[in-house]
Amino acid sequence: MELLIATLASALAGFVDSIVGGGGLVLLPALFAVYPTAPPAALLGTNKSASVWGTSFAAWQYSRRVSMRWRSVLPAAALAMAGSFAGAWWVTLVSPEFLRRLLPVVLCAVLLYTLARKDMGRHHQPRFEGRAEIWATCAVGVSVGFYDGFFGPGTGSFFVFLLVRWLGYDFLNASVAAKLLNLSSNAAALVLFTWTGHVWWHLALPMAIANVVGSLLGTRMALKHGTGFVRGVFLVVVSALICKTGYNAFVG
Repeated sequence: MELLIATLASALAGFVDSIVGGGGLVLLPALFAVYPTAPPAALLGTNKSASVWGTSFAAWQYSRRVSMRWRSVLPAAALAMAGSFAGAWWVTLVSPEFLRRLLPVVLCAVLLYTLARKDMGRHHQPRFEGRAEIWATCAVGVSVGFYDGFFGPGTGSFFVFLLVRWLGYDFLNASVAAKLLNLSSNAAALVLFTWTGHVWWHLALPMAIANVVGSLLGTRMALKHGTGFVRGVFLVVVSALICKTGYNAFVG
């Protein structure tokens, strides 16, 4: 029964994550509920080992239908991985506790700003070209990648928001680029979890398959319904993140 619940949760997480990120909102609470006595690091590592496959397939599916700005995204992805490693190392020196209370406030600002700017992200109008775009995308990659390694919640949403607000992408194109950036930062974390033996591979395999199936379904829906649909899912995911992180910071 535990395996069935974890597998179904992984499929739903892949579906949500493929559209706009935030699959961890579904999968991690399910894993902690099903395996309450398990070491947290093992559940985090197993979560990464499943989600990285769904994200990979989502990135591949998107790249076949949406024009990827490879010249700027690839170096940004490399820096996102480096930033994630640096963040994971930094957390061994400094506690991320201060971010627990700050995060829901930042997410509220993101939500309110997106709601107030109704046209934001509806049209794909990149603000930068050439080297300027590479530098801007790399700045997003390394900063959010560092945050992912250091703390983590809401990484996909931050990638999408910054690509929309700062670089001028629409929500669909931002989600496509965010998949590759998030894949890089997740892969870095997975390497560390695997190196330290914090992955349950017997559980990771069926969860990975389910995550890929959910990811393929979510990708098809995003491509079919377009930017407005992705924007709506983004608002729902950010709202859920505010509730979860707010509860963890001030109640739990």
